[in-house]
Amino acid sequence: MSKPSLPQGTRDFSSETVRKRNHIFSTIKSVFECYGFEPLETPAMENLETLMGKYGEEGDRLIFKILNNGLNDPKNETKAKEGFEKLLNGKNSSALTERALKYDLTIPFARYVAMNHGQLTFPYKRYQIQPVWRADRPQKGRYREFTQCDADVVGSTALINEVELSNIYHEVFIRLGLNKYSLKINNRKILSALAEKIDGSNLLIDITIAIDKLDKIGIDKVNQELMQRGLAQNQIDFINQYLNVNGDNQEKLEKIEKLLSNNNQATEGINELRYIIQVANKANIDIDFTLARGLNYYTGTIFEAKAPAEIQMGSIGGGGRYDNLTALFGVSNIPGVGISFGVDRIYDVMDEMNLFPNNIYSSVRALFFNMGIEESKFSYSVMQTVREKGIACELYHEHAKLDKQFKYADKKNILFAVIIGSQEMNSNTCILKNLQTGEQQQIPLEELLNSFKNNSRPLTNPNTH
Repeated sequence: MSKPSLPQGTRDFSSETVRKRNHIFSTIKSVFECYGFEPLETPAMENLETLMGKYGEEGDRLIFKILNNGLNDPKNETKAKEGFEKLLNGKNSSALTERALKYDLTIPFARYVAMNHGQLTFPYKRYQIQPVWRADRPQKGRYREFTQCDADVVGSTALINEVELSNIYHEVFIRLGLNKYSLKINNRKILSALAEKIDGSNLLIDITIAIDKLDKIGIDKVNQELMQRGLAQNQIDFINQYLNVNGDNQEKLEKIEKLLSNNNQATEGINELRYIIQVANKANIDIDFTLARGLNYYTGTIFEAKAPAEIQMGSIGGGGRYDNLTALFGVSNIPGVGISFGVDRIYDVMDEMNLFPNNIYSSVRALFFNMGIEESKFSYSVMQTVREKGIACELYHEHAKLDKQFKYADKKNILFAVIIGSQEMNSNTCILKNLQTGEQQQIPLEELLNSFKNNSRPLTNPNTH
């Protein structure tokens, strides 16, 4: 029998990890709702035709396809063989697969809006916190199953939405302690203007896909890829001028205005960026013209949130405007803009920087010791009264030596021990011990609740014990 294992790129989450993740989720959720966003959930799988062709050539290759049921039926054997042959030749076959695990939350959201636009109130602001799947090569900060937290606004072209989303990023990261994050923004209209300037409008996707790899492969290999995608040397030279624009935000805008002068799309994109940095002036916004986000559906502002520079993690969020997205599903004239948080990467960054609060490592506040059959019955009754007041506690499962019960409480990082022996039963009292400070006192049972409430010392990280 083989040893139990996990699929590559997936993980189990211990109670400590779940609590840390929930801290991130609850922080993001509270900010989303503060800005007026409503929750939504969509299925884990979508029809394959819903997803394919929406993420560019590289994204399409990373979609997890689900085999149809009944392929082992002899009646379907011929169709299944034909389907596998098509798949080997890079083609899809409905005889083999009609569904796939969702690659992100944006396309399923666009599908939902297209199906329900008659019942929605626009602008419609939704947030979504769910797992997604990508057949990627697992590495640090990159998993095959991971959770995204998205916020989107559809039914509005107002730039105040981009400002709001910038401020949501800022508020979430500040609350999580990631004060040195950076929010990079660009505009696809500027990238379109770049393509126009070099007479390569038909090569826009090729240009953005290559530029999007700049951080990973460097300028020389980007230039090689541009050449492989059919660009001439003079076109590549102009793109290099574009990529070398530097300075502070104002200087960058002035330089790009000169480089892409007399182009309406460039003017629109520059003005939009200028408005965002002026109104969302508290966010750590850095205009970055090398930001491309090589997805087909972006049409305006694009975002990428970066971890603090001292942590080698890269992107921890991204998004942008996608004014034509629902048109993919036959519903036009519903503009949209959205952002996503990379929770798994945010978790890794916070863990490395030791940013998780100390009071999230245990939900159990008190352990009632088991001092015998009659004593445990009495203690259980007292414990239930305490639970009714919303204080988490538990009774040790069996009568055991005190040392064993203390060790159990210590391993679970429980703050209080409540000991009720025969003498305490007779006097209607208990021994309450603070397991962090070692302070111990005998108190009347009616004062037990107040003792819990009055002692709000934070729990320490069990990893520091």
